[in-house]
Amino acid sequence: MPSVTFTSSAPAGAVTAGRQAVHFGNPVSWVVAILLYILGAVATVVTQSAAYIIGAIVLSIVVLASLQIAKAWEKAVVLRLGHFRAIAGPGVFFLIPAIDTVAAWIDQRVQTSTFTAEQTLTKDTVPVDVDAVLFWIVWDTKKAALEVASYRDAIGWASQTALRDIIGTTMLADLLSSRKTVDESLQQTIDARTTPWGITVQSVEIRDIQIPDNLQDAMSRQAQAERERQARVILGQAEEQISQSFLAAAKAYASDPIALHLRAMNMLYEGLKEKGAMIVVPSSAVETMGLGTISGLAALGMGGFPKPDVSAPKPTPAAAPPDSGTASAATDAGTIAATIAATGG
Repeated sequence: MPSVTFTSSAPAGAVTAGRQAVHFGNPVSWVVAILLYILGAVATVVTQSAAYIIGAIVLSIVVLASLQIAKAWEKAVVLRLGHFRAIAGPGVFFLIPAIDTVAAWIDQRVQTSTFTAEQTLTKDTVPVDVDAVLFWIVWDTKKAALEVASYRDAIGWASQTALRDIIGTTMLADLLSSRKTVDESLQQTIDARTTPWGITVQSVEIRDIQIPDNLQDAMSRQAQAERERQARVILGQAEEQISQSFLAAAKAYASDPIALHLRAMNMLYEGLKEKGAMIVVPSSAVETMGLGTISGLAALGMGGFPKPDVSAPKPTPAAAPPDSGTASAATDAGTIAATIAATGG
């Protein structure tokens, strides 16, 4: 199907498809025109009269101009002597040559247009380059053809100016983090401008936002500092929780000396399990809980000192007056030594 396309200058930063093509002929009209030409040629040969071939040519041209077919997604705006007559299509329709004309062929499918805003300042005076895509559809064919000279170019200009307005009233942080909100606001702004032209904007999506390189570095350092601050806050909170746990344990040990004694013995045992370990014990703990005797016996039981020779004769101790405290301490030390000897070897 031959067609003639008129191109139009698109607004800077907007990509449009130009004006609609003017249809001349279609497969059906061309078949009819060829058949008429063949019949005219045959009649001219038979009758030896050129009137038949001339009439066939005229009828072929009329058929090509009057018999029109609009595709399923197309509609034609028909004018008669310059006045609006009807919206034709989709399908087959006829025009009166030299009287009826098709003002525009409107594609009613969803269309896309890309547009950009370069070096546009945000509300906090940051230059950004923004790329966006627009999805729109013609819902009123008559308005799109008669209310605006080139609705495609008009959509491009309206989209670009609306994008610049939105960027100028939005902070950079909101532009980066709230794209959905910006898209909705942009869609409403553009749709309000295109509705009088019979065009509905279905959605607007920002594809890319570019900021200067030095600002990217500054934002990266800011994010790193923020993460470090959060790490320090978490560490401080952990220290606070640990101190509260220690405070609760100290209160429990203060009211129960036996528990504190057992805890000290457990700590000493855990430390002496490692060979070659050195334990530094406060003098107050040695005096109050007898840790000196216990540590010595533990070291003796674990091989820290040579074991005494049990085969040698034991000296007979001199008689001494009985002392209940000394006897109790000796009994406790003997019990602990026996226990360590039995467990440690």
